[in-house]
Amino acid sequence: MGLSYNVYLNSHKIYGCKNCKAHLANHEDIISRNFRGQHGKAYLFNGVVNVTSGDASERNMTTGRHIVRDIACRQCNETVGWKYDKAYEASEKYKEGKFILEAELLCNVT
Repeated sequence: MGLSYNVYLNSHKIYGCKNCKAHLANHEDIISRNFRGQHGKAYLFNGVVNVTSGDASERNMTTGRHIVRDIACRQCNETVGWKYDKAYEASEKYKEGKFILEAELLCNVT
């Protein structure tokens, strides 16, 4: 498969992994800040970089049943959030293909 290189973002505010500072997302890609994760505040992002995805699993969350997969920092393997694969409720379909990053597991890189 070869070497995998980190993607470096160029933005006025970049969120990175709190553990290793690898770039994860641009501030401009936040869709909503009105989310909660296991560690408190969490943000819904349109896209993220430098993450690996775990296996899909069905979870009952506060907004209903979803199929999600944990995402981890590609550089240090620390879990930083999850990706929504499928939402069963029609009102939650906008989350499909989007990412949650937990604020407690992030740092500001710039």
